[in-house]
Amino acid sequence: MAFQLSRIMRPDDANVAGNVHGGTILKMIEEAGAIISTRHCNSQNGERCVAALARVERTDFLSPMCIGEVAHVSAEITYTSKHSVEVQVNVMSENILTGTKKLTNKATLWYVPLSLKNVDKVLEVPPVVYSRQEQEEEGRKRYEAQKLERMETKWRNGDIVQPVLNPEPNTVSYSQSSLIHLVGPSDCTLHGFVHGGVTMKLMDEVAGIVAARHCKTNIVTASVDAINFHDKIRKGCVITISGRMTFTSNKSMEIEVLVDADPVVDNSQKRYRAASAFFTYVSLSQEGKSLPVPQLVPETEDEKKRFEEGKGRYVQMKAKRQGRAEPQP
Repeated sequence: MAFQLSRIMRPDDANVAGNVHGGTILKMIEEAGAIISTRHCNSQNGERCVAALARVERTDFLSPMCIGEVAHVSAEITYTSKHSVEVQVNVMSENILTGTKKLTNKATLWYVPLSLKNVDKVLEVPPVVYSRQEQEEEGRKRYEAQKLERMETKWRNGDIVQPVLNPEPNTVSYSQSSLIHLVGPSDCTLHGFVHGGVTMKLMDEVAGIVAARHCKTNIVTASVDAINFHDKIRKGCVITISGRMTFTSNKSMEIEVLVDADPVVDNSQKRYRAASAFFTYVSLSQEGKSLPVPQLVPETEDEKKRFEEGKGRYVQMKAKRQGRAEPQP
């Protein structure tokens, strides 16, 4: 089963330099994934449902997209477990003046089907037919790996970003930022819960503000580490999206983004962590060339610990990229 959507990029989709926001692309990726997974989960007779986003694997922004180009987002279901759907999404940009096309993004998303009658009830997923047995085995390995990482991440992200008065430049406190958003009907699914794409777009906006405050240049999203959705966000909640710099290499910045939901109209429920992720940004000159970034100065023990953890993720991903680039014997 495959699905494709296309849309021309408008000025309000981009930053001041004309580069399309990473959050805009992430939102389109999630829309395509939600449509194809919801269609699949309702392909057999039974209780009707809507597919809810549970996780987005690491996503690299391979090439910038600009105002006036057309984004072609194609989605395909590649694996199903008893209660989840894996969707692979590719994004191509098209220059409609020259006809030139290029791959800008590849992403993997995981969805779970929630009953329209009871949002807390997860339904069973109709199985897909694999052309090769190896496809099912490889998909099962990916499923087990992401399931384990989701559980580890949920318990790791318990702290809250606190404001600091008169912070010094290049410190974590200097660039950390927060955005407060009241969840309205236009943000939500048929269930009355926030679309995953809306949350990702807000997360990218906050990460972009942190990066811009730190280096004071044009910045673009380079990649997004796995985005984990720990809990649903209901209509009427006030969500706080907080971002802080965790690590800098010579030419990239890692920003941790945390989403906390406050159900202000429901006194029985306390504030809770709804989502978390790491975004990587790069600094660009006016000509679009990569620039060195100011080095982060961690001050507290927690900041130094997060810096070392970020350095480990950076080294690990750099090694993976170099391994893929090496020619096969």
